[in-house]
Order: sequence, then structure tokens, then C-alpha cells
Amino acid sequence: MEPTRERILFAALKLFSEKGYLSTSVADILREAGANSGSLYHFYPTKQDVLLAVLEMYRDGIYPMLLAPAWEGVDDPIERVFALLGAYREMLRATDCLYGCPIGSIALELHEPDPPVRELLSVNFDGWVTHVKGCLDQARHRLPPGTDTRALAVFVLTTMEGGVMQSRTHRTLDAFDASVAGLRSYITLLEAAADSRAGDQRQGTGT
Repeated sequence: MEPTRERILFAALKLFSEKGYLSTSVADILREAGANSGSLYHFYPTKQDVLLAVLEMYRDGIYPMLLAPAWEGVDDPIERVFALLGAYREMLRATDCLYGCPIGSIALELHEPDPPVRELLSVNFDGWVTHVKGCLDQARHRLPPGTDTRALAVFVLTTMEGGVMQSRTHRTLDAFDASVAGLRSYITLLEAAADSRAGDQRQGTGT
């Protein structure tokens, strides 16, 4: 069995993603974790301390918990981006579209979060974008020269968060699938434009 501290954090992460931070009570966390109040308050004096610890866990665990499983066996850097989106789709499917990205849900829910919370939310978003940017950088030769890979990675994040939000609202995967299909079409157009430009250059040099 996981240590009590880890059980509390994973329980809180699950509940914050499904119910939201404000709608999740300490009693909910204790019940989900199978822990008593003394154990929780020993580690986390307040509910916000639990939230900060969850955000730190998500920040530190994004690669081992999310990226590594999604990318296992996927070598193509562009396909890694879509494998990551596929992992979110699977979490939506497995929860009948109840799943919500914990970071996105909390960012929307807390309109004016305390500075430590906002800072960790920002760090988590930046970490996600940085990993996706790394994939796009590996595929830079397949994109038009001058492509802003960070801006494109932000677009990928926006596509994912918007698709999740709409799918949760409608309780169907349709919006998520449509969002990802639109992103796929856009990246395919970028690749086609880069390939066409390379072909023109080869013709211009007579090679």
C-alpha cells in the first residue's frame, strides 16, 4: 500500500480533476484516501497546502506519470504530440468524460489564486508546453523555416484544454476529437508547406 502522504495526494489530484478544488472537501479527500484527519493535518495544515503539494507533484511527475507512458514505443516527434493528446482522450473515455486536466480545471476555477498557487499553475503549464516544444523542435526540419515552436506548443495546449472542457460539458468525446483533428490538419498543412518549399529550392538549384 502507498504511504499515507502519497494516498492523500493522489486522492486529492483525482478529486480536484473530477469535482474541482472548491467542491472537494477535506472529508472527501480523507474518504477517497482511506485516511484519518490526524494523518492529513500532520502533513498538510490547510486544504491549500494539499493543493500546493498536488501542484508540486504534478510538476515533478509530468514525465514519469504522463509523458513516458504516452510516448512508449512512439519515436516520431510529431506523433508523440498526438500520442500525448491521445492519453488525455483515454482518460476522458475511461471516466465517461468526467476527467478534467487538474491544472486547467484549477486555473479556471480560482479566478484570483494566491501567488504561490498561481506560480505553481504557471510552472505546470510552462512545463507541459516545454515538453511539447521539444517534440516540435525535433521535427523542425519538417516545418516551415521560422516556425515559432513555442507558440505552436501553446496552441497544442490550448487545443487540449479546450477539447477537454467541451467534452466534459457535453459528456461526449466529439469536441475533443474535432479539436485534435483540426490541430492534425493544421500541422499537416505546415509539413506540406515546408516540403513544397524544399522542393522549390531543389528545383532552383537544379538538384
